[in-house]
Amino acid sequence: MNSILRKSILGIAGLTVAGGLAAGPLNHDTSTTPVRDAAVTTQAAGKPDTAALIPHGVQGTQSHIDLNDEQTANVKAIIAATKKAGMDERAAVVAIATALQESKLENLGHLGDRNDHDSQGLFQQRPSSGWGTVEQITDPEYSTTAFLKGLKQVDGWRDMPLTKAAQTVQVSAYPDHYAQWEQQAADLVAQHWNS
Repeated sequence: MNSILRKSILGIAGLTVAGGLAAGPLNHDTSTTPVRDAAVTTQAAGKPDTAALIPHGVQGTQSHIDLNDEQTANVKAIIAATKKAGMDERAAVVAIATALQESKLENLGHLGDRNDHDSQGLFQQRPSSGWGTVEQITDPEYSTTAFLKGLKQVDGWRDMPLTKAAQTVQVSAYPDHYAQWEQQAADLVAQHWNS
């Protein structure tokens, strides 16, 4: 098979599963009872210490994208939902890194032929897998809360590298890809946690 054809086929296959094959949530109930996790150490300026946000260090080469206003608003929505769920800054780092990988922080609707099954929203959650209705999973607060409920059920998630914690919730076809966003996610949490 010639290399151009092979690259085209692999590119199409990659688009098909790029958002990951998200499994259903571990618990369908998305109501929250805030129980504050242990807080991440903060610096004197009131911003979280980025080293504390990355307790296991970053894995591999890190990626970075410039964010537009919509993406920044989605970062703030993820942080607000994390606080509302009673979870700390590290949980926000995991959630934002996951959304960076799954959607580049864009609240994606159905993409037609480019869609990964019926995955939608910031976390590319699937209605057919029990994450919620299309309206729910394309609501940043709801989808973040659903992701965080799954994360809370991952025994020992705090002691795992970010990519393993995210993968346990998301069940992606590309489990190691979450790691590349950890530094940018930590920087975003440090920048917006108290804004």
